[in-house]
Amino acid sequence: MAPAICGNATHKDVSQKGIRSLLFDYSSLPREFPRSFLPNDLSFDWDRLAQIFDELQTREIRSVEEMERWLSSEWEFTAAISEERAIRSIRYTTQTDNPEYEKAHLNFITELEPKIKHRGFELDKKYVSSPFRSGLPHEVYSTFDKKRENRVSLFRPKNVELEKADSELVQKYEKIMGAMTVQYKGEERTLQQMGRFLEETDRGVRQEAWELAEQRRAKEADKLNHIFDEMIRTRAEIAKNAGFENFRDYSFRKHERFDYTPEDCFRFHDAVETYFVPLSREMDEDRKRRMGIEDLRPWDLFVDPDGRSPLRPFNGAGELVTGCSKVLVDVDRRLAEYFTAMSELRLLDLESRKGKAPGGYMEDLSSLRLPFIFMNAVGRDTDVRVLLHESGHSFHTFLSRDSGFPTYRGQDVPTEFAEVASTTMELVSGEHIEGTIYDKEGARRSNRDELLSMVKLFCWVTTIDAFQHWVYTHPEHTREEREKEWLNIFRRYSGLESWEGYEAAQRNRWQRQIHLFEAPFYYIEYGIATLGALGIWVRYRSDPHEAISAYKSALSLGASRSLPELFGAAGLPWDFGRSQVGKCAGELRKALLG
Repeated sequence: MAPAICGNATHKDVSQKGIRSLLFDYSSLPREFPRSFLPNDLSFDWDRLAQIFDELQTREIRSVEEMERWLSSEWEFTAAISEERAIRSIRYTTQTDNPEYEKAHLNFITELEPKIKHRGFELDKKYVSSPFRSGLPHEVYSTFDKKRENRVSLFRPKNVELEKADSELVQKYEKIMGAMTVQYKGEERTLQQMGRFLEETDRGVRQEAWELAEQRRAKEADKLNHIFDEMIRTRAEIAKNAGFENFRDYSFRKHERFDYTPEDCFRFHDAVETYFVPLSREMDEDRKRRMGIEDLRPWDLFVDPDGRSPLRPFNGAGELVTGCSKVLVDVDRRLAEYFTAMSELRLLDLESRKGKAPGGYMEDLSSLRLPFIFMNAVGRDTDVRVLLHESGHSFHTFLSRDSGFPTYRGQDVPTEFAEVASTTMELVSGEHIEGTIYDKEGARRSNRDELLSMVKLFCWVTTIDAFQHWVYTHPEHTREEREKEWLNIFRRYSGLESWEGYEAAQRNRWQRQIHLFEAPFYYIEYGIATLGALGIWVRYRSDPHEAISAYKSALSLGASRSLPELFGAAGLPWDFGRSQVGKCAGELRKALLG
């Protein structure tokens, strides 16, 4: 590992002022993987990119060795393209109110990306039609080969413009969400910052804050409905052009779900309803009893039910980074070194602010083989878990960065396993937050909240997945029909909270789920992956060394294996039916109530 990335894992303090002043600076990042095909100063104008496509398209491949050299050159090029898109996306989402960044991001998705897709398809065809691909080492290329064949079978030139239109709609959504603020207690606050007040022990304060945030969301509800309507029409047309009956079936192929079907998802839904919905509602009854209230309301779900002050584990991003660094040293020194490197290289943008897009993500800088973490921290306990979650994604990038093409590419790791990497870090790190971030009582509360959130997550994942199945298999539906179906699904998997008097907020609750807009049909992965993460966590509690060793070994495989093989490498069953769901529900019940 190069010296710029590997170092001693320490508990170095990072000042809040210092973190705030460090926005993403690509030019300062280390170049540890020299290019052998592309110039280091590659310009991203179309004429120059077209020349490179031409060279790859016309290069003769006369042997397996030449095929591997061609793939090496092509991977270097596609990594550079992926990285440029990531750079522009990072700059835009960190500052959605910067016209220059907005223009650059829009330019990529509307001008460059459509042309890149057309030319990339020609390279896919060149690979698939080559007689020498069959001579490539099967253990290295089999999964890559299957994915590439799939891309060729799905590509339709007329879908490129539709995908561009869909990306433009996503950007509109991000801009609307990034601009949402309210005035509260004399300050302008983002809606993420308003979440802090839902943990206050004063019920009146919680209700006031919740209502204010919902009133602000309500002002954009029609706009968001309109954007979603346009997305549904666009996505239905994409599926039809590709020869699919609906966008759901197209998405399963697009997401390379080679190892499970929609029917498997329905079995997962049934299992969650059988095992997790009753546990969720049992926990809500417990919350009502402990709070001494008859009706549980939406603003009662995040406060400590015993009336204790909210957990405030850090004040500013600097303290958040320092605390998580200490935790990760206890989990695994090598992983902690990676986290320290991200901090030192300014690859963390953590605090919520006006003009910043919502949510959190880890973006892969493919050429540099480095991760970037984005989130909206406001000082809550959940922020600690989000950073640990995204750090798990970053460890996937680090652990697979030295593997050769095409097994490295972080964005090609199946999301069902990529989320195992992230969710595992949430859970196993909880074993070490006492004495690093919290005292004994704080750690106990935080870990209980984390496990309770897992129960709720299974129910919410199922809600969103079931909603997407309906939306995209009924593309001609009206808004009224969509609202009715949403409420039916929501009530099937929800807890016991009452929405009386706030029916409009309940009807529009789905609009807060960013994946519905930005990553259609990407959400069931969280449920599948959480089953895997819980399996590693259970093993970690009895044998930490063995569990983390298997975790790191599996992550180091990158995207080179199928989903069942990746789960197997981590010591996990490839199963998300009733048996495994019931087993995990039992583990959580025991931890929460046992």
